[in-house]
Amino acid sequence: MAIRQIRILGDPILNKKCKEVKVIDEKLVELADDMLETMYEANGVGLAAPQVGILKRMVVIDVGDGPIVMINPRIIETSGSQTGDEGCLSYPGKAGTVTRPNYVKAVFTAEDGEEYEIEGEELLARAICHELDHLDGHMYVEKVEGSVHDVTYEE
Repeated sequence: MAIRQIRILGDPILNKKCKEVKVIDEKLVELADDMLETMYEANGVGLAAPQVGILKRMVVIDVGDGPIVMINPRIIETSGSQTGDEGCLSYPGKAGTVTRPNYVKAVFTAEDGEEYEIEGEELLARAICHELDHLDGHMYVEKVEGSVHDVTYEE
């Protein structure tokens, strides 16, 4: 496993639509492992392949319940809404207020090649929406209500 460089806002790859994954092979599994390691190293809860320079429809998420690797994910149902601060590893040290669905149901292919369905509320729902936006070349800053602000960390 290896830490990959996270692309930062302004990098043109972050505005590109990702291609569907056709083959799940050792190289893709290695990419997923690298993405998880990179996300954990950066203290994130999600990371999409374009954030490490790869235009494939794959994201990794861990909101504290263990890692989820989603290949070719699609949101099939949403409901409710939540408004809160959101940040991004591709825009470090910044956050903004974003409204997202409070509930999300998505389907995806896992590393074993099987299709799964996942349901998430609150932070998991937010993370799924945020990461899947990356796959279509969108960043949360496009949805910010008001302005982006510096993130302050309490010791």
